[in-house]
Amino acid sequence: MKNLRRAGGFTLVELMLALFVGGVLMAAVYWTMISGQRSSAGIERKVAAQQDVRAALEIMATEIGMASYNPFFALPSQIWVNPATCSGGSPNPLYKGIQAAGPMGITVEMDIAGGGANGMQEDGTISAPNEIIAYAYDATNQTITRSTNCGPAASFLGGGPNAAQGTKTVNLINSTAGTNNGNGVAAIFRYYDSAGNELYPTNTDMTSIPNIRRIDIALAVQTEDKDPSTNAFRQMIYSTSVLARNHGLN
Repeated sequence: MKNLRRAGGFTLVELMLALFVGGVLMAAVYWTMISGQRSSAGIERKVAAQQDVRAALEIMATEIGMASYNPFFALPSQIWVNPATCSGGSPNPLYKGIQAAGPMGITVEMDIAGGGANGMQEDGTISAPNEIIAYAYDATNQTITRSTNCGPAASFLGGGPNAAQGTKTVNLINSTAGTNNGNGVAAIFRYYDSAGNELYPTNTDMTSIPNIRRIDIALAVQTEDKDPSTNAFRQMIYSTSVLARNHGLN
């Protein structure tokens, strides 16, 4: 009978110990699940940012790579237009299809889709939609804007602090954490001549534009939301290089 009474149940100490061990195990399982969810959310944000930035780089490289496309070999004084008004003759015809260039912006022109008798084909003029494209960096809103044919600048990548939640995946941080050109100036666009020497066109001195043969594009971005696992923004830099083949032609 004494042995039966002893084997009839657990002592209070044993119950408390079992509850403690069970609680520790449940807490470990809970925090493992939470950590996995946070890591998954962080990876999703990074993947979304990568997809948007790579797509943006591909579009920019394609459009900038068409700069100075002049299939009819029209004289520079006859085809290139004033980028400020998107009409009239260019004040700098020797700049051809790169009418403005700097570390944080570029304006390119190309004869790719005309109107009139040739429909949507080249026609030896710069007037159709998407034949004048300007990219510019908006540091205030951490955004790259894109405008065509002197139209309004639209957000191209980023969105700025006033953009609705979920409408962007990244902010552009080139002005604070991006790459610099050889002069130590924050830059999205870097320019090189045929020998690989870096050029430094600015808004006040663009005389080196005729010598541009290659353009490097670098986008420094950070995710819109903080990574749940680190409570910090993920920062990444993506880049590509564009050969301005048409710009070197006479």
